[in-house]
Amino acid sequence: MEQRKARSARDPKRLLGIDRSGPAPTPTRAGQPWRPLTIPNFIGYVRLALIPAFVIIALGSATGRDWRAAVVFAVIAWSDYFDGFTARLTGQYSRLGTLLDPIVDRLLILCSMAVCWHFNLLPRWAIALAIARELLMLGVSRYGLAHGIDIDINWAGRIGVVPTMASPFFTMIGTRAVAVGLLICGLALTWTATLLYMRHGFRELRKLSS
Repeated sequence: MEQRKARSARDPKRLLGIDRSGPAPTPTRAGQPWRPLTIPNFIGYVRLALIPAFVIIALGSATGRDWRAAVVFAVIAWSDYFDGFTARLTGQYSRLGTLLDPIVDRLLILCSMAVCWHFNLLPRWAIALAIARELLMLGVSRYGLAHGIDIDINWAGRIGVVPTMASPFFTMIGTRAVAVGLLICGLALTWTATLLYMRHGFRELRKLSS
């Protein structure tokens, strides 16, 4: 059994996050220790600390289209993948990491959308939908935690975060048409994911109450 687990952990598809079949690692589940002092969590702390820097640089620019802000944003966004890769590579999974990662992602999206709203870099109706979705998911996640319900990330949510995060980056470097297309695509995927999360949550609540 241990040899099978070791081979599975070294599988390139699983290591790169392509193969996500099977149950979530035990240390990430509800009731497990937080384990804050892990390499993936330190990456998460750095990502979180860089968000205020991004906001300060972006709002301090004249138009919101600032290469420095775009670079900081890209580092925060892309290190999300490095965070997960490091956890799979080292086996340092933790309950804290499972909760911290999506919180950082949502804060980054909220802050970048606020910057885009301030400088009118993207259609405001789309920005409003993106912000509403992230706030709704924060509420749903908190409600799920309070009731002992784990909400596993589905593929629509996993894929949807890519164009949603890419959109602010592309508009900050001056390619607004690409950014708008990416944001609309991201909204379709992330709102689909949200509906699936809520359906799963209602099912789990019914099970708990029965």
